[in-house]
Amino acid sequence: MKKIIAILLSVTLLGGCVLTGCSSNDASSKKEDKPAAVADPMKDIKAEASTDKYRNYYEIFVNSFADSNEDDTGDLQGIISQLDYLNDGDPNTGDDLGIDGIWLTPIMPSKSYHKYDVEDYYDIDPEFGTLEDFDELVDECHKRGISIILDLVLNHISSSNPMFEQAAAEVADGNLDGNAKYFEIHKSSYFDSDVQTISLGGGYECEANFSHEMPEWNLNSKETREEFTNIAKFWLEDHKVDGFRLDACKFYNNKDTDGAEFLKWFYETCQKFNPDVYMVGETWSDDSDIEHLYTSGIDSQFAFKFSTSTGTFISNVISQNGMATFKKAMNYDNKLKDSNPNEINAMFLSNHDQVRSANVLEAQGLSSQKLAAAAYLLCPGNPFIYYGEEIGIKAPNTTNDAAYRSQMIFDSENLPSIFVNGIGDVPDEPTYGGVKQQLEDKNSLLNYYRRILKIKLQNPEIARGSITSLEDFGDSNIGAYYVEYDGSKLMIIHNFNKTDAKELTITDDMIKNAQVRADLVAESADKHIELKDGKLSLPAQSTVVLKSVA
Repeated sequence: MKKIIAILLSVTLLGGCVLTGCSSNDASSKKEDKPAAVADPMKDIKAEASTDKYRNYYEIFVNSFADSNEDDTGDLQGIISQLDYLNDGDPNTGDDLGIDGIWLTPIMPSKSYHKYDVEDYYDIDPEFGTLEDFDELVDECHKRGISIILDLVLNHISSSNPMFEQAAAEVADGNLDGNAKYFEIHKSSYFDSDVQTISLGGGYECEANFSHEMPEWNLNSKETREEFTNIAKFWLEDHKVDGFRLDACKFYNNKDTDGAEFLKWFYETCQKFNPDVYMVGETWSDDSDIEHLYTSGIDSQFAFKFSTSTGTFISNVISQNGMATFKKAMNYDNKLKDSNPNEINAMFLSNHDQVRSANVLEAQGLSSQKLAAAAYLLCPGNPFIYYGEEIGIKAPNTTNDAAYRSQMIFDSENLPSIFVNGIGDVPDEPTYGGVKQQLEDKNSLLNYYRRILKIKLQNPEIARGSITSLEDFGDSNIGAYYVEYDGSKLMIIHNFNKTDAKELTITDDMIKNAQVRADLVAESADKHIELKDGKLSLPAQSTVVLKSVA
């Protein structure tokens, strides 16, 4: 019996060694004590899907995104096939990018690859699919809580559009009472010397600022506005789109047309078909022009001065100046709200007309790409992510627009053939791989984007609030600002320094009973920022969101 007990005791002791680890006198077998891990502050915070106009938009250049039928051109069914990558319909899974708005570049029939010269405003270009495909895309987006806006070109039209072809024929016959009323057709003496025009004969010309293949609409014409009303109804009411990105708003102003008045008319016309319509304008111009157009009531206009390689975000990430970044963002937003108190700022790093952000930022390192993303995505308003930005796609060259629109890369080890006429260049493989490769790396740029967008869904104040003031820690590397919304106040702090951590003192005068609501450490997804006894340590190129504990 004693023998059996001894055996059982030996087994029990052995089991204890397996479960807990037995000590050894051998120094090489001893384990070093590790500091206790800091808990993820976001772990138990519920994300809420957006139900208003505040969205994280994703710009898709349709030709280049996803090809469903292997004809070397992206299409609508290709986008449908990748919707779960963008948003799986559940904001709390963390298994998608977190996109809840999509901007499609022009999808209407056109002979050009970019489609900004529309031949028919009531159809889909056959390269991309059919109206039935489009309706399916809208339905699938709406199931996932994704709003979808179309690129709508109201400044100009294709010279091959039947309406303009008829106008040109009538003008040649001396008839100015027909389709000529739709377009900026005047005697040659009407135009200033710096205005580009198309000659129609008989001493008449049509304004065409972009190219001779793009004659311009007469936005002040009753006939044109009736046509635009029909176009708005077709897409908003009949095909359930959620809004429009308006091309070339800068050119809405001319001798006879006030661009703000036209925008006001079009915005209010669209509201008749969808009271919650969202509209964002492209006004690549000075602040004064943007302020003037905001008086129309339009929701958003792109903040071009903050984008591109020389814009605020990228240049200040490179110079490590966090304080200047958000001082400029606050002042800009406040100025625009003077023109439209309901404006929704639209920040971005690059788009289809610009050299991709990774062409500049990659040389600064992966952490700099992450910091730039956090800086612009955590500003109030609606950010616009250019497809592929989240995986660091670079333009194969920096000499023409077509190179900025190369294919999306879902798997860098299995590149599909998407070489649209006008693009041509084989894309550079992203340094860190395509979507498939980056999903497998918890420290990837893609997973960093996913984390940022989830933080925004967990903290609705970030998008909907206003930057009410800055906090000056006496260090230009630190960009710290307060966002307030609906009685709630957040403090967001970025450390723009590339190499050094920063020790900051957080007092109750800054934000009472502060707690870490969310954090982003570019170096590692496993690291979390701790605030203890009013002391906050910010690693290099990191971000923290603080909120008062009630």
